[in-house]
Amino acid sequence: MKIITIVGARPQFVKAAVVSRAIAENGQINEVIVHTGQHYDPNMSDVFFQEMKIPEPDYLLDVNGSGHGAMTGRMLEKIESVLLKEQPDCMLVYGDTNSTLAGALAASKLHIPVAHVEAGLRSFNRRMPEEINRIVTDHVSSVLFCPTDSAIKNLVAEGIGVGKKTYEVDVYQVGDVMLDASLYFEQFSRPPAFDLPEKFILATLHRAENTDRQKNLKDIFAAFHEIGRSCPVVLPLHPRTRKKLQKSDIEIDPGYIHIVEPVSYLVMLYLINSCELVLTDSGGLQKEASFFGKSCITLREETEWVELLEVGVNRLAGANTGKIVKAWQDIPWEHSYDTRMMYGNGKAAQQIVSKLIDGFLK
Repeated sequence: MKIITIVGARPQFVKAAVVSRAIAENGQINEVIVHTGQHYDPNMSDVFFQEMKIPEPDYLLDVNGSGHGAMTGRMLEKIESVLLKEQPDCMLVYGDTNSTLAGALAASKLHIPVAHVEAGLRSFNRRMPEEINRIVTDHVSSVLFCPTDSAIKNLVAEGIGVGKKTYEVDVYQVGDVMLDASLYFEQFSRPPAFDLPEKFILATLHRAENTDRQKNLKDIFAAFHEIGRSCPVVLPLHPRTRKKLQKSDIEIDPGYIHIVEPVSYLVMLYLINSCELVLTDSGGLQKEASFFGKSCITLREETEWVELLEVGVNRLAGANTGKIVKAWQDIPWEHSYDTRMMYGNGKAAQQIVSKLIDGFLK
């Protein structure tokens, strides 16, 4: 059985690391890895392949640095060429990026089954490009691997996986591959090369809804400064956010906000484990914070991980300075709730491989 795996952005490298390892251990699947190049900064890409021992990509498409339409279109064209050459039995895509959408569309138009890992997630905010990507990908996929029960419910609400179907689709709740990754790679986590404050809050910021709106960017950094007066904020800075900051008049006080280069996954695990609290607009980091017993303030108006809100370990604050500071004042910095039980048993990757083999080889 031959599978083509599409990756292109940092979260996908983490997810692919555990699934590709499970594929290699099983030995019944020939995996061809295609890296679209969506994240092309060495700190956002190369280091992940090196330290997580992900097999080197068989194809590097080098598509990056343009708008959503142009980027997705160029990816579609190049992925289609790879598919025509390789003739795979299945396409494996992860998450909700432009790489995900391009891979799913290219394969489905060639009648190649698409398997979507992290299916069924919804923010119910169609202004987010990621929301459009995940909805379309789910609706053209043949196999949907869901991380949570709520993801299954979202698909059912859209008519996928229940009742009379006009096309064949299989839906499975396998748990979250990000939990697999956290459990496995925690043992390899390592401190950063830069000095850390004795106590610090970890922050990340990268979503277009925050970085591309000057008011949002200013309000978030105003909150970072206010919080940083009591506990320094360590911010590994995404390349997109850095560009937007350079074009703004926002002044950064290094005494309150410690801006550093993007860090590798193993360093990020160390930072999560060592910090007091997490501030982020990342989907994955919301979960990872909870895995390590840390509370999270999400710099968005909604989240796909609603179960974290329900148990009180995550708060939504948007890009509003007052709401962010208020959430920081109110939320418990650490919690004892075992959120890992909501995301499976750390064996999601093995289940994905097993389901693929059952579906295509038996």
